[in-house]
Amino acid sequence: MSDPIREMAGEPSGSAPTPVDNGIGSSNGGGAGQDVRSGDGGLPPPPELRVRAPRHRFTSLVFDEPSPQTSARGREDRSFASDLNLDQIVATIAGEREERDLITTLLFGHLDDVDAVHYRHEVFRDLEDRVLLERIQHFAELMGQVRAHLVQVKKMHYQHQREGWFLDAAAIYCEAVVSLADDLGSAQLGSRALLSFREFLAGYVSSSAFASLSADTRDRKDALAQIRYCIRIRGSRVEVSRYEGQADYSAEVLKTFERFKQGAVKDYRVKYRTWPGMNHVGAQILQLLARLFSEEFSALNQYCSQHAGFFDDTVRRFERELQFYLAYLDYIAPLRSAGLSFCYPEVTATSKEIFATDTFDLALAKKLVTEGKPVIGNSFHLMGPERIFVVSGPNQGGKTTFARTFGQLHHLGGVGCPVPGDAARLFLHDRLFVHFEREEDLTKMSGKLEDDLVRMREVLHAATPNSIVIMNEIFTSTTLKDARFLGKKVMDKIIQLDLLCVYVTFVDELASIGESVVSMVSTIVAENPAERTYKVVRGPADGLAYALAIAEKYNVSYQRLRKRVLE
Repeated sequence: MSDPIREMAGEPSGSAPTPVDNGIGSSNGGGAGQDVRSGDGGLPPPPELRVRAPRHRFTSLVFDEPSPQTSARGREDRSFASDLNLDQIVATIAGEREERDLITTLLFGHLDDVDAVHYRHEVFRDLEDRVLLERIQHFAELMGQVRAHLVQVKKMHYQHQREGWFLDAAAIYCEAVVSLADDLGSAQLGSRALLSFREFLAGYVSSSAFASLSADTRDRKDALAQIRYCIRIRGSRVEVSRYEGQADYSAEVLKTFERFKQGAVKDYRVKYRTWPGMNHVGAQILQLLARLFSEEFSALNQYCSQHAGFFDDTVRRFERELQFYLAYLDYIAPLRSAGLSFCYPEVTATSKEIFATDTFDLALAKKLVTEGKPVIGNSFHLMGPERIFVVSGPNQGGKTTFARTFGQLHHLGGVGCPVPGDAARLFLHDRLFVHFEREEDLTKMSGKLEDDLVRMREVLHAATPNSIVIMNEIFTSTTLKDARFLGKKVMDKIIQLDLLCVYVTFVDELASIGESVVSMVSTIVAENPAERTYKVVRGPADGLAYALAIAEKYNVSYQRLRKRVLE
């Protein structure tokens, strides 16, 4: 027979025995017996009542100023996500977390203020403390249990079971809040967000509202734990009575069969279900228990009404926004374990002298680390009037990966996350425009070249001097002469707008247009030109030299061919 009291409190019914009279003890005058054949749907949950605690300066864990809606403070843009593989990164970070929608919104919500970026950096830096991170993760796990309990309460049909699960949720909540207050109180914090939340939490825990919730929760748990009863089953008739010291024969039975123990044997014990459902038999037993222990159950009902809104709004917001940090740290943890570095970039809205050291494509790194393969890092910098990287070199040499890395760095830097690399200084842009080569759409009446031109015109029309433009292999559908002409026109406009830009191209001449252009090339192994290093370095565009090296390797250079023909 299952234990309705434990089912009511959200515990597996077979987790611990309750004295039960299986025909040995009899019900006394206080017992209540009846046929148990149908269930009672119970009463609806009590109306929600909000308990307000004293408010301190804490407003948000992700924004430095109050906001009516969390998503309202970030300017969300996903137009570049698929080209930069940021859609893969964000989807993996958010995963199946309950707050995945909020995490996704925050990861695509670009910040416009350098101080707002620093606000998030401060929280990430505090969470670098392993002990604090583990305690906060434990808090998040407990709060997840609270939310799961409250969701389950709405699905339950029986009043007493709902009330038991509600009490259990409140008990977990109180434990989580008190533990977090202690942990934050002893932690060395530096972030404005956690410092202000610590101040709020200290006031909340010491408030009369929380003290009342904690005391009432403890009293109700203790009162229910004292309930001991017996069940007597005769056919379809079940009798429930108070436990009055009847003998517990389970110890005697175990002792009798102890001599037959022969080591490890098959376990034939029945495993009770652990799901929170309660059948009509258990529900009717609870009804009988409520009659027998009317004082305890009445107090529980009153407790649920009084503390219906125990989940404080500020604590709830903190716990939800905390998932943004925990999700990102979970994502980069295996990469750090593999020896890859992450840093807190210097973010500037005034200087375009940017750099990154030993950085990498985050999506590609995740894949390579999972496969046990090495990750190749690259570095770059722009000084003085330099604004544009023109990247050339052999195919499959890492050019597109370099362009993606540049875009990922600036986007993740713009949402306040640690970025791949040993060190970085990044520009806080207003918009990020990406123009990657696409396959021709046969459903459109326009050709690929026209599509490139239209898309590029839209980008240059919308861009401002504070924008970033990344172009990858455009104008490949036309001749070299036309690609050179169109590429120069686009570059002239980019220089005029003073944009930061990465331009991956097969047109080497574009790498030497002026002082604002920096030539970078993907390199090869000198002894084997067909082998790529995947390193992209500063250097003159040398597509011709690369072609000559390949020709030399396979003995098809002009000199070798001429010699063979004349021999």
